[in-house]
Amino acid sequence: MTATETIVSGGTRAAKRPKGRVEPIYYVFLLPTLVLFTLAITVPGIVGIFFSFTDSIGLGDWNFIGFTNYIALFSDPAILQSYLFTFGFSIATVIVVNVIAFLLAVGLTSRIRFKTGLRTIFVIPMVISGIIIAYVFNFLFSNSVPAVGEATGLTWLQSSLLANPDLAWVAIVIVTAWQAIPGTLLIYIAGLLSVPGEVYEAADIDGAGKMQQMLRITIPLVAGYVVINVILSFKNFLNAYDVIVGLTNGGPGTATRSVAMSIIFGFNTGDYSYQMANATIFFIVAVIISLLQLSLTRGRKVF
Repeated sequence: MTATETIVSGGTRAAKRPKGRVEPIYYVFLLPTLVLFTLAITVPGIVGIFFSFTDSIGLGDWNFIGFTNYIALFSDPAILQSYLFTFGFSIATVIVVNVIAFLLAVGLTSRIRFKTGLRTIFVIPMVISGIIIAYVFNFLFSNSVPAVGEATGLTWLQSSLLANPDLAWVAIVIVTAWQAIPGTLLIYIAGLLSVPGEVYEAADIDGAGKMQQMLRITIPLVAGYVVINVILSFKNFLNAYDVIVGLTNGGPGTATRSVAMSIIFGFNTGDYSYQMANATIFFIVAVIISLLQLSLTRGRKVF
């Protein structure tokens, strides 16, 4: 056997490992992350779920009260209102964000000039803090927009949307969408760029118009990306907090108080165990949505 054959055969033998065996070095790298995740997330979560069955205020003595907090949740109009607002706001924002982001992605992947520069401009909101965006738009809705309404004589613009309990959610949808569109846009751009150009060339030869190509080629071929964006967006909007705090702080009254705001507000006012029960229910809702995402995306080769 030559030296080359020895090296090759030796390398082949060295490369063969028993199936199912994991190298110990992998556990060395995994262990610190696993410990930190357990101490920072898993353990506090389990402790919080336990205290949801008590009357604890977050410190001092407590008593075990069973499902009392959970029963009270389903008869509390403030909690039910927060869930209604959160889901309604999330659904409306998901629709706005995905429609606008998809149309922008189509435009930014077409044959237009300066599309690279435009892509850069459109993703700028993604790198700005949500609370900063909220305070800027709070000033615009409270001062600049009413001033424009008075100058133009448009009465419906002369009062701030944020002060109207029936329309404040519209302002929140606008600001949240403005910040969320860039991330969704990037995913849609990746999806559109993955569609082979030959498909559109064949459609042109067959006489298909732009609208037909959109409905019969583009949308079906990027359907996986649509599902990913819709599910991820909905999960993110369910946790809305900073934008709402900066715009309305849950007002007027409690008209725009989200579930996350209700939980944190309860923690700050000594309603710890009750809001831990609320957080547990909210966690279960998030898990159900995650399982829905897995079931919808299983088998889809998206990324």
